[in-house]
Amino acid sequence: MPIILSADLAMCLHAETITELVRGDQTICDRAIAAAVGESKLYLSRFDLRHLFGTDTEAPTVIDEFLKMLIAEMAVWKIIRLSGTTANDAVYRKAYEDALAKLTDIKEGKLTPCDWPYADAGGEAPVDGNAIAWSGNPKRENHY
Repeated sequence: MPIILSADLAMCLHAETITELVRGDQTICDRAIAAAVGESKLYLSRFDLRHLFGTDTEAPTVIDEFLKMLIAEMAVWKIIRLSGTTANDAVYRKAYEDALAKLTDIKEGKLTPCDWPYADAGGEAPVDGNAIAWSGNPKRENHY
């Protein structure tokens, strides 16, 4: 079951406008939503994606309106690109870029969504939510 449906795209664009853009072809909306969900999953790999997005047979267990809005904005941009017009494209492109920026901030740990479950650490210590990583440079051996 998808996290959002075609009707949920009305959060970002009027339903009659969407219908006009896709010319009654519901598969275009479904494909845009699937592409937006797939793109957002790229940014959210440290979270439990099954709980956030659900699967083909089960609904997501965490319902987050913010995540739904980000996905809807991304999907609407994918539909708007089909129109071939330049009217208000900049507004929807900016909304798409803002959604990607928020996902990037979540990925980098600058934003921490409440109640989002983290992915299973695979037998290691559970992820504590602090997205801090450290590393070092290899030891140098200078010869003179």
